[in-house]
Amino acid sequence: MAEPMTEQQKTENWLEIGTIVAAQGIQGEVRVLSASDFPARFLTKGQRWIRKTPQETPQPLTLKKGKQIPGKNLYILRFTEITDRNQAEALVNYQLLVPATDRLPLEPGEFHVTDLLGLIVYDHDNGDRLGIVTDFYSAGNDLLGITLDKNPDKEVLVPFVEAIVPTVELAEQRLEIKTIPGLLD
Repeated sequence: MAEPMTEQQKTENWLEIGTIVAAQGIQGEVRVLSASDFPARFLTKGQRWIRKTPQETPQPLTLKKGKQIPGKNLYILRFTEITDRNQAEALVNYQLLVPATDRLPLEPGEFHVTDLLGLIVYDHDNGDRLGIVTDFYSAGNDLLGITLDKNPDKEVLVPFVEAIVPTVELAEQRLEIKTIPGLLD
């Protein structure tokens, strides 16, 4: 049984680890599209939270069982509180969450997506401020969505690879890119 949220959990930041995309079978299992690089988030028993919109207070659920669909970024999850297909179908499009305090450790050179959002972007060669990281896309290659200072109505996509983004300094809220011709057009 899921435990009630503490006052701290009601107000803390959350990490979206996936989205419930479908019911699976008749016993209340759900299919979840992962937004996490950590399979343990879907395979390890314990408490998770769901919400329909970011404005809602997350509701706790207890993960009873999880398995990955081979070759896909999808997991089939069973929660103790969800016992039939109707309940599972009602959760489609809900976000699956964990508290931001439950972040898993990273290897050097790895970053949590939420830490990249809001970083100020500078030209690696001359130090000029270029814009701000406003989005992150995982489409085969990871891409940073950068809103340029000179054109705030336009977002450019920059490959998040060391050859183009050689410097990420989270403590300084700074990211540097090598501006090759055509990159910011």
